[in-house]
Amino acid sequence: MAKITIISGSPSKNSRTEKFIRYLETKLHASDAQIHRIFVRDFSSDDLVYANFESDAIRDSIQEIEESDAVVVATPVYKAAYTGLLKIYLDMLPQGIFTSKIIYPLVVGGSPAHLLVIDYALKPILCALGARTILPGIYCLDSQVSEDGQGGISVQGDLKKRFDSGIEELLNRMLPNQTNEQLYVGGNRS
Repeated sequence: MAKITIISGSPSKNSRTEKFIRYLETKLHASDAQIHRIFVRDFSSDDLVYANFESDAIRDSIQEIEESDAVVVATPVYKAAYTGLLKIYLDMLPQGIFTSKIIYPLVVGGSPAHLLVIDYALKPILCALGARTILPGIYCLDSQVSEDGQGGISVQGDLKKRFDSGIEELLNRMLPNQTNEQLYVGGNRS
């Protein structure tokens, strides 16, 4: 069974990023993938700010990532970049932790102006952590994700098609016969 870890860099429990993650989880559960969630906001602020590498919670999260086939990195855009909360957590991860992982970036922003945040802000740090296989990321406007009124998540416009296609690619790449040695250099699914 494939194992996927979702890292959320959103500081808010009720953000559009969290709704996006819920939609993703719904799709991934249908594939029988084992899903683990890391909400960076749930770590002790002292552990993050003072880089407490001895923290049991931080160590457990690192082990979850190490045991995963794929890692989804989800974040809202703040000031034309991923969140500081996500950055402080990524700084605590061991060098090379993403080397054998399939990475799928998901970014939620308020306008199309921040579309390139995946390529110019997020991908460099993922590569610095050893990522070799980074799938085309999904950038979505916060207006494209909402609750449907029945406890589910509604994804608007062509985003649903692009997102579902990205999830399919993620799952296909996790098949045992796939090799993950090449960094994807294509554009974003925007």
